[in-house]
Amino acid sequence: MRTLAKTSVIWLPLIAFLAACGGAEESSSEDFGNRGTGDTHGNPSGGSTGGSGASGTVGGGGAGGGGGGSTTGTTGSGGSFDPGGIPPAPPGGAGGGAGTGSGGGGGVGGTGIGGSGGTAGTGGTGGSTGGTGGSTGGTGGGPVIQPGSLTAGAWDDNRNFDRFLRYRAGLGAQQIPGLLPIDDADYASAREEASAPLRPHDRLDISFVIDTTGSMSDELQFLQTEFLAISQRISDLYPYAEPRWSLVLYRDVGDEYVVRSFDFDSDAQAFQARLAAQRAGGGGDIPEAPERGLGDMVNFSWRTEPNVARLAFWVADAPHHAQNAVALGKTILQSRARGIHVYPVASSGVDEFTELTMRTSAQLTGGRYLFLTNDSGLGNSHKEPSIPCYFVTRLDNAMLRMVDIELSGIYHEPAAPEIIRTGGNPQNGACALQSGESAIVF
Repeated sequence: MRTLAKTSVIWLPLIAFLAACGGAEESSSEDFGNRGTGDTHGNPSGGSTGGSGASGTVGGGGAGGGGGGSTTGTTGSGGSFDPGGIPPAPPGGAGGGAGTGSGGGGGVGGTGIGGSGGTAGTGGTGGSTGGTGGSTGGTGGGPVIQPGSLTAGAWDDNRNFDRFLRYRAGLGAQQIPGLLPIDDADYASAREEASAPLRPHDRLDISFVIDTTGSMSDELQFLQTEFLAISQRISDLYPYAEPRWSLVLYRDVGDEYVVRSFDFDSDAQAFQARLAAQRAGGGGDIPEAPERGLGDMVNFSWRTEPNVARLAFWVADAPHHAQNAVALGKTILQSRARGIHVYPVASSGVDEFTELTMRTSAQLTGGRYLFLTNDSGLGNSHKEPSIPCYFVTRLDNAMLRMVDIELSGIYHEPAAPEIIRTGGNPQNGACALQSGESAIVF
């Protein structure tokens, strides 16, 4: 994966294929949408904590206190977040005020939480240079991923199976190295299984398989920010589900690590601590080692009872090495054999080859293809998927909807208040295409 910027692999044969197949037959009848106050006095103890946000908002940070003499102003803390709403990006707490005092050094400005940095302190009489201003957004560089920031669409290839076969055949005709060597019979039998009526489950095992090379920092930060809110909403909606969580982080051969794995744990706080300790890094070339990450995931201690829903969210933006296609295909089929539904989350930098690989993993295992969109304004550009229509929601809502479908056994589109926009023109769960065909959007 790319360390500095996410760039797609460009194959000239793919351009020719997409130009031939991406016209009126593949497009819908409507074009895709483009994309508390703090103490402001010179109190060395710092400002007060930000007030709690109202439902669906994030409270602004409290102001840091001014430094007295050589004392450092402390950081105002942020307000609370109600995950039920769509929060605006809040202002952060102001940094500490200027330090003053005879002969003392300037106070250090406090760090704003999620907002702008504080003002640099002024040196006291005869003192040294004023203190440093607060850092931006609590991290000192780059935007901070706020809760509910990333946006995504979803697609089910088993409900659009003929279209999926044409898409796969078109890329296969280009003889691209590394295509998964899956038999036609496996695709057909997976489609037959997915056509059976859904049934509810009352227990839940979820694994997160995350590419942590350098270009995945925004997606990793999203999960670190969102996980506890997601897990809490699952517990609130399904108090009987006894959810368990596992984690796989993978990079590539030659990086700091290839795979780092944590088997299932029912303690969401412990899982959050493991996740929060991770950082994106490494990479350098484009392909990574997803077959190794998914291979560890398959061999975790999944519960095998028929009442357990088994999901794996595979968050990545880069393909496998061509020579590892057999290993990756085998791992995906093992996931299917164990009843693990793979839900890829295609991130910025995904190319056509990677999209096909991820959609194949979802089709074969009975999952659905999730893909990030540009609606959030975060990160690098996200590929427009090779599908005719879809709904865009917040990513956390999309993931929670997949969990709800698995537990309730009821397949449904997103609720109207969750829809940010649509790609194409879906009506009543489908969209009419210029070719005369229909595509099922959920």
